[in-house]
Order: sequence, then C-alpha cells, then structure tokens
Amino acid sequence: MKRGYKILVAEAEALVKTYTVEDMLARREDPSLQLVDVRDVRELERDGLLPGAFHAPRGLLEFWVDPESPYFKPLFGEPREFVLFCAAGWRSALATRTLMEMGLPRVAHMAGGFGAWKAAGGPVQQKPKKPGA
Repeated sequence: MKRGYKILVAEAEALVKTYTVEDMLARREDPSLQLVDVRDVRELERDGLLPGAFHAPRGLLEFWVDPESPYFKPLFGEPREFVLFCAAGWRSALATRTLMEMGLPRVAHMAGGFGAWKAAGGPVQQKPKKPGA
C-alpha cells in the first residue's frame, strides 16, 4: 500500500486547525463553538459521550453538512466553529480536512480525541438509553 492511513492522517493534520484537549476544556462553554463527535454509535454506547457534543457519525457527515443534501442538519448552517473529535483523533483529522474541502468556514479537530479528553479528566456522560431498551 503506497498511501496508508498513517500518511493520510499526517497529511490531514498538516492542513487542519487542531486544538488540544486543554483548549477544548477551557472553551467547552463557549456558545460560538460546537463539539462534533464523529464516532460510531456503538462507541458512544460503550464509552459515553461529551456533554453538549453533537453526534454526527463519520459515515454521514458530508451529507449532514451539505445544505443541498436531503439529509442536511441545520446545526451545520449556524455561524459556529465546529470542532470534530473521534476516539483518538485520526478520523476527526480526516473528516475535518474533508469539511474544509467542502467549504465549511470554521472547522477544526481535537487532538487525541475522546481518549485524551477522558484521560485529562474531562466530563463524560453515559448515552441515554432508548425507551424500552
């Protein structure tokens, strides 16, 4: 394989704006910022989630961000800075690069992802159970 995931992630990280967990802990109440969790729903169920983060699974993100898509989520049309994160910061770096290429004006990612957030003592809550589950 000529261009594996390590190369793709490194290229994305060289291009995208990156925040540390400490940056995000300090700014998590900032109304001009929206944390976006791109992890799979099974990861949320297993590991928990960041309070106030919006869940946008990586596989649907481009469709949810594009105003021309039938799956567009109005949140992505708001004038906020969107800071993506995943489990370790790899998927979020790739997703951030994609959203930059799509023209989302203010997008960044959180280095180290959910794992680094949890290790730094950031608040985590359990995913609410669906009624009847």
